[in-house]
Amino acid sequence: PLPGPQRSASNSEGDLLFLLDSSGSVSYYEFIRVKEFMWDLVRPFTFGPKDVQTGIIHISTMPTMEFPFDQYQSSETLQQAIRDTQQLMGDTNTGKALSYAKEKFFSDEAGARPDVPKVLVWVTDGFSTDDISEPMQLLKDMGVTVFIVSTGRSNYLELSAAASQPPEKHLHFVDVDDLPIITEELRDAILALIKPHKSAFLCLEEAAFITTLPASAITGRDEILGRQKLRLSNSGIAQTGFIITAILPSSPATVNYAPLTAFLCFQLCTHLLLFAFISEEISPVQVLISDSGPHSFHVSWAPTLDSVIGYQILYGPLPGNSVKLLEVDGKRNSTVVENLAPNTTYLVTVTAVYKSGMEKSLSAKACTQE
Repeated sequence: PLPGPQRSASNSEGDLLFLLDSSGSVSYYEFIRVKEFMWDLVRPFTFGPKDVQTGIIHISTMPTMEFPFDQYQSSETLQQAIRDTQQLMGDTNTGKALSYAKEKFFSDEAGARPDVPKVLVWVTDGFSTDDISEPMQLLKDMGVTVFIVSTGRSNYLELSAAASQPPEKHLHFVDVDDLPIITEELRDAILALIKPHKSAFLCLEEAAFITTLPASAITGRDEILGRQKLRLSNSGIAQTGFIITAILPSSPATVNYAPLTAFLCFQLCTHLLLFAFISEEISPVQVLISDSGPHSFHVSWAPTLDSVIGYQILYGPLPGNSVKLLEVDGKRNSTVVENLAPNTTYLVTVTAVYKSGMEKSLSAKACTQE
């Protein structure tokens, strides 16, 4: 069969970080294949300070920056830099590498830009010598979208909690020799995040102007009504807040901005604007474990929102791949998990399912008593 149409990789803007397992648990052959996969993934992109930027952090005994976002601004130099990347060996301290990414890499000193999408791609053989749950959650709380590619025997429960939600779109299990199979799918998922949504102007009034928001910017939302805050971003203009009054996915949205100075109106008329939703899908922000016994514990979460239609509680023992699911009505904020093994550590992931189709998850560890 003929290949389907490919998503254009031009006119994209984002900071893409590779978390590269450079430890001794990875063979030299596997390391080479992963480097080939990384280059194949980003090869169609345009690189530069107003396009896509890419960096690499090594996972080893101590995290090491191979190169920051702003070091290589062309395909040729980036390809050579990936080829020249050498394996460090050492321990697989993924948690340390994630903390390093949060503190050092997604910052001005590493060339990260404040108003562009942030994407992390972690290719792992499924083994880490330290905890990843807390530092990974802190990265996701910063707005980083996390894709995970597992090439080894991994704990599905742990990785599904670590990846952005839903896991079926952000988590891949594949043999290292079969990485090319997922390249296009993963690239398209990244492009969907970093492809800007451009606006088109309709008219300009004395104290405000009106523009349309393309339907592609609201894909996946059945309906957005009321007053929802958006963020305005333009390289030539300081950030300005504005309000969107109503959006229906079946027609272009009308957005009103006011008040504006004459100078700002001139700049707005001579530039295309990029829009990004400030998500209202904020629950859960806290998961608490209480009343732990030998065969059960109580799980609660907050806040509860009218926009949530239900919660999914995924739980299983650590280590292990045994996973069970509880479904809870959206009006509830707690449940009891029963029929558990005594003296066992469990990973519990609470996922809020919203009316819009969006999902948000948060994980916590729980221990049953002896």
